[in-house]
Amino acid sequence: MKISVVVTAIGVALLTESALAAGPNVQGAVQRDVNQQDRIEQGLKSGELTTKEAGRLERQEAKIERTEARDVKRDGGLTKADQAHITRMQDSASADIYRDKHNGAAGNPDSASSKRMQADVQRDANREKRIGQGAKSGSLTNGEVSSLERGEARVDQKEARDARDGHVSAREQAGIRKAGKRQSHRIHHAKHDGRGS
Repeated sequence: MKISVVVTAIGVALLTESALAAGPNVQGAVQRDVNQQDRIEQGLKSGELTTKEAGRLERQEAKIERTEARDVKRDGGLTKADQAHITRMQDSASADIYRDKHNGAAGNPDSASSKRMQADVQRDANREKRIGQGAKSGSLTNGEVSSLERGEARVDQKEARDARDGHVSAREQAGIRKAGKRQSHRIHHAKHDGRGS
């Protein structure tokens, strides 16, 4: 009898651990976040996006990341309905990126403000890639991905606020970098805390 209890306990532990690893729906959503950030950065670098447009797009990205975080936390992953809703949000953001890149408004990629925003968006993409890698490798649980996506949403929201006037000052960027560094440390800790599968 003791052996069957131990075997059952081990089986439950293994099932629980595998259920905690980030699933493919979560991984796909995070990868799409990376792709959107890369497109925003490319638009800033080419001058197809102004700083103000990039700020609006970052606000959209923040909303998507908050939705991902909420859905993963609530359901322990992404249900088909969650996935469909997030896909619609990402499709809308993708269309807005395309529209803003082709609307004839020209940014100055060589301006100090644009260069600051370019660097901030590149760091966003890098952090999202690290979250995606952690989800794929199993070093991040769905719960950790949820928490980290909330953190990414906060950084994106700060970028959006700071860029809404079309200019990101050195002081504003220092605040964004500080928030991004905190988030980067959170990602590192979560990936190495041994909770993943």
